[in-house]
Amino acid sequence: MAKATTIKIKLESTENTGFFYVTKKNSRTMTEKMVKRKYDPVAKKHCDFKETKIK
Repeated sequence: MAKATTIKIKLESTENTGFFYVTKKNSRTMTEKMVKRKYDPVAKKHCDFKETKIK
């Protein structure tokens, strides 16, 4: 069976609030770790979210 092209990842806040988003990414086209700037409601501001594995 073929390997899936999209995988689920967790985007965790760099502000150390513990808040995270769950999203999908194409593992074939985006081989590096994803970094997005999104809103953190715990910190009440926009900050960077870095990719981590879902446990």
